Amino acid sequence: MSSVSDEGHDRIAVVLGGGNGIGAQTGELLSERGWKVVFADIALDAAEATATRCGGYGVHVDVLDEASIRKAAAAIEESWGPVYAMVNSAAIFQPQKPPEELPMEVWDRIVNSGYRGTYLSNVEFGKRMASRGGGAIVNVSSMVGQRPNHGHAYYSAKAAVNMLTEGMAGEWGRSGVRVNAVSPGFVAVPRMVDQIREGKRYAISPVEVSALGRLVEVAEVAEAIAFLVSDRASGITGANLNVDAGVLATNGWVVHGGVPKARPRS
Repeated sequence: MSSVSDEGHDRIAVVLGGGNGIGAQTGELLSERGWKVVFADIALDAAEATATRCGGYGVHVDVLDEASIRKAAAAIEESWGPVYAMVNSAAIFQPQKPPEELPMEVWDRIVNSGYRGTYLSNVEFGKRMASRGGGAIVNVSSMVGQRPNHGHAYYSAKAAVNMLTEGMAGEWGRSGVRVNAVSPGFVAVPRMVDQIREGKRYAISPVEVSALGRLVEVAEVAEAIAFLVSDRASGITGANLNVDAGVLATNGWVVHGGVPKARPRS
């Protein structure tokens, strides 16, 4: 069995939304583990900068544009070879507005990015994997795809991604393609950390509603994704792995005063 450091076996992985955040860190981790990584993002400069740091490749892709996804998939395979793994972490976040104040063009853009773009990228890369008899896809969903909040367009899109993941797992399973999802919770990206510190957006700190009493680190989400595309997860498909520090698990504790405090240590 190969070591973790060479689990990619020089196979090609594409990370959509790879210019920053979860996508960038996932791509960097995959590169460390022996994958040849293509960072695909609408912000080409960011994708190329990330790629340069770890010896990968940067390409432009707009997940709102079907032709852009098709062109990118074809160009990647023509330039660097068959894609074995695809991670879709591209999304547009929703402004905090009640539904009656959210313009439909904003709703459409969020849903088309988070769900339609995920569907298109799954089809475009998955059909190639299926024709070769192997591959792995990870769709980055969200815990709000299971427990809705005020982001009506965003959580609807992520709930659809969860169902899409199961459907595609069944569609291509006999062709050797595994399709899974990862659902992050409150992730310690700079924007969220700043909002918590400044008392913005959240009536209760996300830290207080998690079982672990902390935010999720970007690296922890990347680890989950890297595991699911690796051969170590060879028997896993159609799964949705929550990486949320236990927020969903402790949802019912709120009405009982919150999660119990840590026991005294001996």
